[in-house]
Amino acid sequence: MQIKTTSFEGLIEIFPDVFADDRGWFYEFYKEETFKKNHLHYTFVQENQSFSKKGVVRGLHFQHPPYAQAKLVTALTGKVLDVVVDLRPTSETFKQTYYCLLESSKRNMLLIPEGFAHGFSALEDSIFFYKCSNVYNRASEAGIRWDDPDLKIEWRVENPIVSSKDSELPPLAALLENSLIS
Repeated sequence: MQIKTTSFEGLIEIFPDVFADDRGWFYEFYKEETFKKNHLHYTFVQENQSFSKKGVVRGLHFQHPPYAQAKLVTALTGKVLDVVVDLRPTSETFKQTYYCLLESSKRNMLLIPEGFAHGFSALEDSIFFYKCSNVYNRASEAGIRWDDPDLKIEWRVENPIVSSKDSELPPLAALLENSLIS
């Protein structure tokens, strides 16, 4: 497993060792011992999958404490542009955006610590998979509008397909103004 640190504290790109032969391939998606050896101490309690057609944008989602979630994400099929926004006020990268291209052909992953808003755009029809360090809690659910003018996120899709729920999320400035991020 190759671990690539990023300029965002705790945000890690992971490239697993893939063993391929004429039958196909195999890799370990998650192994607690390997994560601990690399100082990645997470316990995952929920797994989710979603299918998105090409052009779909999902996010930007997060949960407030005590239900904040770290996530380990990947594209099982297809290709997605994963996008995270640092919402940790004491972080050097507070309010900054990080992009990671997740491709099923590369089997790469992104480990997102608590304190980030998360979303993605489907650059191809894709099945997206993620492990979460905490359970989903509707009352703690929050988000940032996908097309927040201050964030200027480049989703890399024309005519994005966005749910009405995601289209009605507030911009980051409104969350900060109302002390909804701390």
